Amino acid sequence: MAAPGSCALWSCCGRGWSRAMRGCQLLGLRSSWPGDPLSARLLSQEKRAAETHFGFETVSEEEKGGKVYQVFESVAKKYDVMNDMMSLGIHRVWKDLLLWKMRPLPGTQLLDVAGGTGLAWVLGDAEELPFDDDKFDIYTIAFGIRNVTHIDQALQEAHRVLKPGGRFLCLEFSQVNNPLISRLYDLYSFQVIPVLGEVIAGDWKSYQYLVESIRRFPSQEEFKEMIEDAGFHKVTYESLTSGIVAIHSGFKL
Repeated sequence: MAAPGSCALWSCCGRGWSRAMRGCQLLGLRSSWPGDPLSARLLSQEKRAAETHFGFETVSEEEKGGKVYQVFESVAKKYDVMNDMMSLGIHRVWKDLLLWKMRPLPGTQLLDVAGGTGLAWVLGDAEELPFDDDKFDIYTIAFGIRNVTHIDQALQEAHRVLKPGGRFLCLEFSQVNNPLISRLYDLYSFQVIPVLGEVIAGDWKSYQYLVESIRRFPSQEEFKEMIEDAGFHKVTYESLTSGIVAIHSGFKL
């Protein structure tokens, strides 16, 4: 973990990763979950009746937050070990590439949503960030946005809290673009990853959800359009490892 310095990096944790940049101050923002009793009581009848997906399972929007929370509570102790085992350590290269694209300067205000480390924590929600408008220079989220109930709302919040000229960066599982690799990837995902989850973490179901949630996430082009619909400009993406993951980038102009 980097020591405090001249640039501030805020981290919203609970659904992904976070890494402090050298010379930056890292503050954590933990995600709140819509499955808690108070939030559930405040949901409108219309929202309670709405349905969404939890992997391949259809659930109410009210349920999804709590289910995602349970997944990460279950896998937390073996999270890094499983990431290394499942990806053979390649996930670290993907994250390094995201950081390389970020290239923050001293004084840069960074918001890392769905992070896992920090010096201080603030409870928050990716769909309703507890920050003022036009506050941050860079917003990052890695392996977290597919777990959000309303991806479009999370993207709008990202746009809201960024300053004009600010940059949105997202690292997420995506769609493999090679038919042969895609078949092998599906075989590995559905036949091997849940078994690894059971052997290493004692949790088959959470890793079954992982591979199902990846398949439900939009393709590179579809997600690009969603980012544009949230108000971002100059939206691009780079597929990594034959499209197993992609880094999307956009700017608030």
